Amino acid sequence: MSMSNIQHSTTQIHYSFHHFSKLVQLGAILRCANFKKKRGIRVSLLVEWLLTTVFSRYSLFRADDPSGFSKRTVRNYLNDAQINWQRFVVLIAIKLIQYIQRFTDSRRRQALIVDDSLFKREFSKKTELLSRVFDHDNQCYFKGFRTLTVGWSDANTFLPVNFALMSSRKQLNQFGRFKHLDGRSLAAKRRAQAQCKMNDVALELLDAAFNAGIKAKYVLFDSWYASPRMFFELLKRGRFGIGMLKRTKKVYFRYRGRQMDVKTLYRILCSGKRPTRDDYFYSPIVKFEVDGQEMPVKLVYVSNRGASNQYLVLATTKIGLRPKEIIQMYGRRWQIEGYFKVAKQYLQFDQTQIQSYDGLCGHMALVMMSYDILALAQRQNIDERTLGDLFFEYGRALLDIPVAEALSWLMRTLSGLGIKMGMSSEALDTIFEEFTKALPSSLARLLGSAG
Repeated sequence: MSMSNIQHSTTQIHYSFHHFSKLVQLGAILRCANFKKKRGIRVSLLVEWLLTTVFSRYSLFRADDPSGFSKRTVRNYLNDAQINWQRFVVLIAIKLIQYIQRFTDSRRRQALIVDDSLFKREFSKKTELLSRVFDHDNQCYFKGFRTLTVGWSDANTFLPVNFALMSSRKQLNQFGRFKHLDGRSLAAKRRAQAQCKMNDVALELLDAAFNAGIKAKYVLFDSWYASPRMFFELLKRGRFGIGMLKRTKKVYFRYRGRQMDVKTLYRILCSGKRPTRDDYFYSPIVKFEVDGQEMPVKLVYVSNRGASNQYLVLATTKIGLRPKEIIQMYGRRWQIEGYFKVAKQYLQFDQTQIQSYDGLCGHMALVMMSYDILALAQRQNIDERTLGDLFFEYGRALLDIPVAEALSWLMRTLSGLGIKMGMSSEALDTIFEEFTKALPSSLARLLGSAG
């Protein structure tokens, strides 16, 4: 998403928020998420002020004081343990997807994308559930959280659908406060989820999206989530996974009755002198075994930066897809990386001083809502079909003018010009009479009736 279109004017933010609020029916969503009115404060005004601080790239402490309520009221709302922030994000995404699908070809493949990004809190000491988490990019540990995110894509628009701020369940990696709450409460369940395995929580978030009505048949993920178990669990849910396999000898499958890994299979395919393609090397079908059941998976060996000895391995349980389609579908996964970049650089992704875990979840939900507003604005700017009936009126062909009417109009125009130039009416009548005689009889009759 291009950030040149982000507006920081309070008036423009106000207009964008009200347009967005009306489109998604924000009031009803806030009530469903248990974001309720307290002491006469209009919740919509509070949410709008929070979005203004996000777009202005201010923290709650640096932002201008709101009118009608205090910053303490805002913090109390964010820290409210009864607000279901995950449901809030899901319901907004559902409304936007329903709106966008009206302008999307029904044959276009929809996909959910799973990934996570580092939420740093290096200088914090009292943040709740703060822990030491591993950063895959830098291959080292940082203090903070892993922000597990599920997003929706139709190849044009990306929308965040659900999230979980992941902590660590190992006591040696835990730094922050860990409260003991009633296990039946939403706050306790949210904290318990934060300490579960990442792949298990990813499936929980996907299930929430499926149960909410998202009908995407494909789930995209990188090598961190691309285990045989993940493919198998998605297949049980009637969804097809597309992911990148690790080049490791720890994961085995069967190919033509022999058990091997991706590296061994690549050597066998190379030694067989099979012809390679311009955009991929090989595309065999192998079988993984999970819980005693065989699962066919199609692999695609793709050149990495054009080097023959450097390759990536894509895999999918949708074996009917052609290799080029698999590569194209997996390429959509980059959209979630674009979301993380925009959120961190422009939407205060990890720039907050909130210490409560509930408040951090509220902050992340507002970041996702801010991105939803940008994604909606971008889609409406580039897709003329969002004009509604006006788009079809623009595209409607102009009616053809009958030839007789066109000739009659031409003769009247020429007659008016002739009079302005000083020609007599008798001379003009003689010219038009001779012109009419030269026309075909059928057209002359139509011209006479039109005149």
